[in-house]
Amino acid sequence: MSAQELVLRQRTEILHALCSSGSAEHLDQVLDILLSQGELVPEDYQNIQVPGQALYTKTRRLLDLVHAKGVDTCVLFYAALKQVLPEGRAAGFSFPGFCSNREEEEGHPSTSTRMLLTQRPSLVSQLQGCVEDALHALVTSGHFTSADCNDVRLPIYTPSQQARRLLDHVRSKGELAAKVVLHYVQQKQGSGSSLNQENWTPPKVVLKYQKKLSSSVSAQSCFLSTYGGTSHMSLDDIYTEGQLELAHNCDDVHGPLGLEDVVGAVGTVNKEADTVLVSGDAGGGKSTLLQMLHLLWARGTLLGEFLLLFPFSCRRLNSERQELSVKELLFEHCCWPDREQEEIFQFILDHPHLILFTFDGLDELKQGFSDEHRLCRPTQRAPVQILLFNLIQGSLMKGVRKVVTSRPEAVGPALKKHLRKEVLLQGFTPSGIECFVRKHHRDPAVASKVLESLRTKNALLGLCHSPVLCWIVSHCHKELLGCGEGSPQTITDVYLMILQHFFQHRSSPKSTTGTSWLQEHLDTVLHLGQLAFEGIGTSCFIFSAADLETCGVTEKDICMGFLVQSKDMSPTHSKCFEFLHLMMQCFFAALYVVSSNNADRSIISNLFEPQNMRGTGLGSTSCFGVCSSATEKPEQALKWEAATAETPNLKITAAFVSGLLSQRHRSLWLHCCPGAVTEKRVRQVVRCLSKGMHKHFKSIPQPVEGDKKSMHAMPGFVWLIKCIYEMQDSRVAKDAMSKLVVDHLKLTYCNIGPVECTALAYVLQHLRNPVGLQLDNNSVGDVGVEQLLPCMHNCRSLYLRNNNITDEGIRKLLSTGIRCDSFQKIALFNNKLTDACIQHFSHLLKSRQDFLSLRLGNNNITEEGAKQLAEGLKSNRSLKYLGLWGNKIGDAGAVALASALESSTSLVWLSLVGNGVGNAGAGALANIIRNSTSLEELWLTENCITTKGVECLVQALKENTRMKSVWLINNDLTLEEVEELTQRESRLIF
Repeated sequence: MSAQELVLRQRTEILHALCSSGSAEHLDQVLDILLSQGELVPEDYQNIQVPGQALYTKTRRLLDLVHAKGVDTCVLFYAALKQVLPEGRAAGFSFPGFCSNREEEEGHPSTSTRMLLTQRPSLVSQLQGCVEDALHALVTSGHFTSADCNDVRLPIYTPSQQARRLLDHVRSKGELAAKVVLHYVQQKQGSGSSLNQENWTPPKVVLKYQKKLSSSVSAQSCFLSTYGGTSHMSLDDIYTEGQLELAHNCDDVHGPLGLEDVVGAVGTVNKEADTVLVSGDAGGGKSTLLQMLHLLWARGTLLGEFLLLFPFSCRRLNSERQELSVKELLFEHCCWPDREQEEIFQFILDHPHLILFTFDGLDELKQGFSDEHRLCRPTQRAPVQILLFNLIQGSLMKGVRKVVTSRPEAVGPALKKHLRKEVLLQGFTPSGIECFVRKHHRDPAVASKVLESLRTKNALLGLCHSPVLCWIVSHCHKELLGCGEGSPQTITDVYLMILQHFFQHRSSPKSTTGTSWLQEHLDTVLHLGQLAFEGIGTSCFIFSAADLETCGVTEKDICMGFLVQSKDMSPTHSKCFEFLHLMMQCFFAALYVVSSNNADRSIISNLFEPQNMRGTGLGSTSCFGVCSSATEKPEQALKWEAATAETPNLKITAAFVSGLLSQRHRSLWLHCCPGAVTEKRVRQVVRCLSKGMHKHFKSIPQPVEGDKKSMHAMPGFVWLIKCIYEMQDSRVAKDAMSKLVVDHLKLTYCNIGPVECTALAYVLQHLRNPVGLQLDNNSVGDVGVEQLLPCMHNCRSLYLRNNNITDEGIRKLLSTGIRCDSFQKIALFNNKLTDACIQHFSHLLKSRQDFLSLRLGNNNITEEGAKQLAEGLKSNRSLKYLGLWGNKIGDAGAVALASALESSTSLVWLSLVGNGVGNAGAGALANIIRNSTSLEELWLTENCITTKGVECLVQALKENTRMKSVWLINNDLTLEEVEELTQRESRLIF
């Protein structure tokens, strides 16, 4: 097939590859290359780059033009595409293996304007870091006016787009202007210094400001502030790294990410964007991670490429009532310069690549992210949230790197298209839990006792995957060690433990004990609960003295330690307070819902169905003046917008309400409200959960004839499962699962970690019939695998692709799975498995003669692992599907597998794609084709097989008419050899 035909056939894939990121950079780079080669003339370029046209429209015009110009242009277009696109982006289509017949054109005079075209890709790369200096050279020589400069500098352009615009303007000015630019570039290269001026020193006034800023940042960061307000814990003493992963697969990443990789180049998917998103669950350690980045920058040990770092808290920005400009935001909310404010701000504008902004807690803003209101001038004042959104998307301060933290459910497509990359913070690993506990307890004996206790309490160990819960458990170690069999099982249990711990440690020695601890402090619970509840309803997380007074919060209540003083944000310089952690505020809000006699009857139903909040009790309060702004939308619109933005907090609160109304905690409320009221609330919660589950089940489409019935669950389904688990009522779980009639339950990309796995296992163990459980692309890990074991008997198949699982997790999984009669299939693509776990799979295959499918692609299995697996395969008579693609088994591994499988009567499909298999391996695999009575497909793509190896396969196929296909794409074969072999055997796929 010719390159011209491929442009038509692969049009959709090419459009997606060039446009899906939302950035025009890949299209611009392709145009640069084609211009430099003379395949496009400037008129073609102008017809494609029509101002105001959508990216997809421009790309379609290019494809039309390339196709019209013929085969040679199409070949060069594909070459440019392959040069420009990252490997992952081009995976959806094939590049032609043709060469252009076009000879180099001669006869063009080597003028400076022509050199701007022929050297365009290189010039764009060299100029994008120093457009200002090039403009200065052009103005000084009299070729550019200030209007020309302003046209190039427009803040809507990225640095590379500014460089291209400069080159386009220079070409229109003629030969002399072109000579000036080329001379400037040549001069910079000849001087031996880079265009970024590595030896350049910032002005003294900026260095002085940097010293003051770093001192301020260091002072704010050196003590743990996230949930340690009750004591001064040094961040150095307690900080423990959580698991950091990229949201998108990246072939260049080997091993875990470190702090330096958060802002570094690794994993970048959109080079033209400035914003890095760090996402993770509430209590997952996002704020602490950012705090450590700040501290390391202030010490000069990390982020040294940034001269100035400006940290912001979205929670505190929520309280800003005035419209601000960028300058006011930086100087008033971070660090005020002692002098020369204008000069410092101009330096920031002129050197954006030396500046870093961080925004902690985007999910705590009253409004969801929007890119409707565009700002371009940094001096323009706007409401702080609009200012923030424009900074994140790059309309303002383009080139300044930004790091934003948020819970994943608060980040939608509108924000994701502006991201440079997304980093997932997945909580603690088992070794991280141990490290944190040992840091928290200076006495090694106490730390060892706590860890020993955790290892015997599986559910609690799963909860400690969350840093905030790990902190609570460590903080309450005495209660934990004395709890015996009644150890915490749920998140609600853990928070009740910290509540009791705080109250009892601040009570007089004569205070009563037992369940009466809550009765003794009921007033405090109600006061703080009302404050928390009304704050959740209005997206308010910082409270003024007036707010506290409205809810009856006293000095005694504050001294309990759940509220800490917040950084002053009010114009009156009065004290402001916030809860230790957002999760703590949600917990107190739930306490208020459960224990208050004054709570509206509709509150529970509104919590579980946030879309019904409009105009109801939740969110209708307006007592918090510090959270309101005269510049914002009308009151009703603001309330609804806040309700929509706060759905994640409402869901956390609803889960706590479910837990607090569980049978095991119902006795706590006997002295708070009448038993009949509590029972009514329990029935309300059960009804809401049942209704929510029924709504999900009703959405399951009927299967296509011949297919199995499957349900692709939404994140809301996982939340309902977690609420059921918090209630710890098996009757509710059984009722929910009795209505779930599916063969396959799909929970991919649902942000499922160990905590969610615990809840899933609790509920799914009550399924009437086994199902296929698909948990691909989550954060299950070894801890989560262990939490899933109670429901293994109800898993017919288990899909755990891309879940950061190691050999230890597999050991535990298979030790249980081997005893579960229904368990017949497993898929573990792209985890961290090595040869060490293969002995367990081999034992499984020897023991289970009804096991059907084993897929272990893209792990770290070598020939030794393949040989171990072959021992199990020799004894197995049931396996139909075996996938080992993307490993390193080589010829020796392929030979071992072939020897074990050559007489198989069950194997239907075998994949050894990308395993370094050569002719020896192909020759051995030919024996399977020759002897097997069941094999239909053999995948050997991306190996190193030559015609010698393929000849063995051809001869074997002559003896097997049942075989459907042998895939051999991208092996060591020439086009002529491919053509000849295809004619001889049509079942060979090249």
